[in-house]
Amino acid sequence: MDYSSINLRYSQLAKTECCLSCGGALNFSKVQPGEICVDLGSGRGTDVLRMAEQAGEEGFAYGIDISDGMLATARENAAKFGVGNVKFIQSELEKLELADQTADLVVSNCTINHAADKAAVWNEIFRILKKGGRFVVSDIYATSPVPEEYRNDPVAVSECWAGSVTREEYLDTLNAVGFQKITILEESKPYPKGKVEVCSFTIAGERPKGSTCGCKA
Repeated sequence: MDYSSINLRYSQLAKTECCLSCGGALNFSKVQPGEICVDLGSGRGTDVLRMAEQAGEEGFAYGIDISDGMLATARENAAKFGVGNVKFIQSELEKLELADQTADLVVSNCTINHAADKAAVWNEIFRILKKGGRFVVSDIYATSPVPEEYRNDPVAVSECWAGSVTREEYLDTLNAVGFQKITILEESKPYPKGKVEVCSFTIAGERPKGSTCGCKA
């Protein structure tokens, strides 16, 4: 995926009121006081601010995004509401600018489907999670392989399905990386996009307590 085009597209949308999310991962996350949380594709920072509030003064929330405009808006929002236990970082999903075993919780809404190398993204999620840490991710999958013609189509990209993979491939990647207790929390019926059908779902899982980094899908 061309991150420069995504940066431009979402920077343009940073000040609009449009909905850019395919799900409510945070609603299933059960943030606990003192936890360190990470939102991948944090956009305007709404979920990051909510996590910071739920984690309390002893906790912390990071927002990861590639878009200059979204990051600027998120920082403005944090300052506006006086939220200090947050940090917004510009980073590609395949190489997160966070240390090993940073997070108790990783959430994401309709972002991972954009990544060209999804296995690399999930390996990074595994790496930054503490042993026993968890993820809750809302995303899109396709019921059949998405034709190549849509991969760089601006409309398909903006609708968050151009880079989607099949449900089987999605779950195979999670298992190959080493996640356990993988659970689908909610799942939509298929709906048409271009020449394929796609579904939205929210999925959760954990990094095993005795695991080590270095798993490769």
